[in-house]
Amino acid sequence: MISSNLNELIDQFLEYLEIEKNCSKLTIRDYRHYLEVFSNWLSSTLPNKSIESLDIATVRKYRVFLANRADEKGLTLKRITQNYYVIALRSFLRFLIKNDHKVLEPSKIDLPKAESRSLKFLDRDQVDRLVTSVDTSKEEGMRDRTIVELLFSTGLRVSELVRLNHSQVNLERKEFGVIGKGGRARLVFISDRASDWIKRYQEARKDRFSPLFIRYSGKIIEDNNGEKMRLTARSVERIVKKYVRLARLPVDATVHTLRHSFATDLLSNGADLRSVQEMLGHKNISTTQIYTHITNKQLREVHEAFHSGNK
Repeated sequence: MISSNLNELIDQFLEYLEIEKNCSKLTIRDYRHYLEVFSNWLSSTLPNKSIESLDIATVRKYRVFLANRADEKGLTLKRITQNYYVIALRSFLRFLIKNDHKVLEPSKIDLPKAESRSLKFLDRDQVDRLVTSVDTSKEEGMRDRTIVELLFSTGLRVSELVRLNHSQVNLERKEFGVIGKGGRARLVFISDRASDWIKRYQEARKDRFSPLFIRYSGKIIEDNNGEKMRLTARSVERIVKKYVRLARLPVDATVHTLRHSFATDLLSNGADLRSVQEMLGHKNISTTQIYTHITNKQLREVHEAFHSGNK
């Protein structure tokens, strides 16, 4: 029987996520944070309460704590963020049960519905405004244009984009492979326009760094194939935000908005949901189904044909 020390159990759970579930470092970091908050709350609020004696009443107190907890900006946590903490706790309890600990059954902890969020995406005209707002007279601008074109062309996650190397991208076949969330491999296809910009950017580059996208600020470091020159995910997020402002788009678009735009563009033009699921790298079709209510052409045609307000 493994130790009942809560922090030790949390460490074992995180090891399980890394080794057996093949979760990303980012996911493990988030789960560590959520569970450390729970552990600290439990030890300071109910020091005599063990994880084995956790009950619904205690979970309810913890949820009241989360509802009143402030983030780093001093704002109370959104309902969806509170749910992340509870989801982490339920996953942890499920792990403990799997390892023969007598703990609260996680299915007894309900998750209230979070506030519905509208799905933000750009139409083709807005994407064109975004990409043409980039000044490509310099190499850095060529990089930025290529990034935005590639994000819309492929629906890549930002973490997948920044990991790309020159050697991965086959411009002749206009495709490359990536390892996405949960270690799932998929083939990614590049549009003609994005392929053209990758080629232009590569031809403009005079360095021998391996990363497809590099930074242009700070000290040039030439060791380890230029790994320290690789552009970060945070930098890509700032780049997209910069051009969203310059293009004066009506949508406060982010990197993930371009992923949404990729999916809605495909579905609006007749692609089937299963194919889009594969291209996005979604494990479950239910994740991809968030797009269907805004891209179902048949429903739009029925509405236009039969609603009296259209006569």
